[in-house]
Amino acid sequence: MSENRKNPGDKIVLFPGVRRVRRARKLTLARLVWWVIAIFLIWSIGSVLLFRFVPIPVTATMLLDGNGITKDWTPLSRIDRNMVSAVIAAEDGKFCLHDGFDREAIEKAMERNARAEKNGGRIRGGSSISQQTAKNVFLWQGGGYIRKGLEAWFTVLIEQLWGKRRIMEVYLNVAETGIGTYGVEAGSQRYFHHSAARLSRSEAARMAAALPLPKKRAVVNPTGFTRRYGNTIAARIGVVRRDGLDSCVYE
Repeated sequence: MSENRKNPGDKIVLFPGVRRVRRARKLTLARLVWWVIAIFLIWSIGSVLLFRFVPIPVTATMLLDGNGITKDWTPLSRIDRNMVSAVIAAEDGKFCLHDGFDREAIEKAMERNARAEKNGGRIRGGSSISQQTAKNVFLWQGGGYIRKGLEAWFTVLIEQLWGKRRIMEVYLNVAETGIGTYGVEAGSQRYFHHSAARLSRSEAARMAAALPLPKKRAVVNPTGFTRRYGNTIAARIGVVRRDGLDSCVYE
């Protein structure tokens, strides 16, 4: 009997090289994925560490703004406390209390937006100042799960590596405050013709009221909702100070 005869149960591999090619492709793809993840982690953490000390030179939002860019980076020490209190009153009352995510505000925003989708209303966000800062500095405007996921990642990073004071300083320097205008210093010069170092309560409140829609809401001589909202923010500034809701910025 020939020794080369196959047993009935033996498997016959017609193309043994195909398996090796597929296995090699899987290994190559896995290496590529890990390289992409490693590069992203190094870039994101490195960028956050760099901008802890260095002023943000430009953002994607600024570059994509067809109206040009007017900005003037200003240290927080030269921005009136009224402006800090005003944005906390308007945008994120729990800024000093949360870890970057106001979960209660997010849940309320989700419920409100679900009703708005059914009734044709306007979708509104529940993002904290930390989340807005992460988006404004490192990402782009608009929605989508990918961008929201990246926003959450950068929010965690800046909360851990920057701290509240730096987050507020960056936010007040990169937030859009008017058509082609970025930062509260440029906004103060544009609207009130003086530096952000001496913003009154009413001036700071009016700028904060316009932040959600800076291209549409008037800061000088506002009317209707913007004027009423500005007055509400001005009144809330006192509550922010009384309850120490901006204390983490000045510790």
